[in-house]
Amino acid sequence: MKSIGRLLIYLVANAIGIGIAAYFIEGVSIDPTIEAYLKAAALLTIGNLLVRPILKIVLGPLIIITLGLGIIVVNALILYGVDYISTDITITGLYPLVYATLILAVINGVFSYSAKKTQNL
Repeated sequence: MKSIGRLLIYLVANAIGIGIAAYFIEGVSIDPTIEAYLKAAALLTIGNLLVRPILKIVLGPLIIITLGLGIIVVNALILYGVDYISTDITITGLYPLVYATLILAVINGVFSYSAKKTQNL
C-alpha cells in the first residue's frame, strides 16, 4: 500500500511541477486540460520509474565525474522523452528544457521529503 501512495505522490508532484514550469517558463506549454496534465505527469512518472535507473547506469561515469550534476542530464532526457511522446506538452529550446527540469527536480524533492517525513510520524 505504501508504494501506491508514493506513486500517487509522485504523480501529483509531477503534475504540479509541469504546471509551474508551463506557467513560469516561456517555451514550455501544455494544453490547459486536466487530462493533459495527468497524461504528461503519468508519462513523466513512468519515465522516472522505468527509464531513469537505466539512464543512471549508462551515464554513471558522467554522473560521477560531475559530482552528481549529471543527474540533471538524466532528468532532462526523460522530460525530453515526454515532450517527444506526448502532443499535450511542448518544450521549445534547450534553456526551457533545463529550467523545467530544475523546477521538476525541486518540486519532486520537496514532495518526496515531505512524504518521507509523514511516514515517520
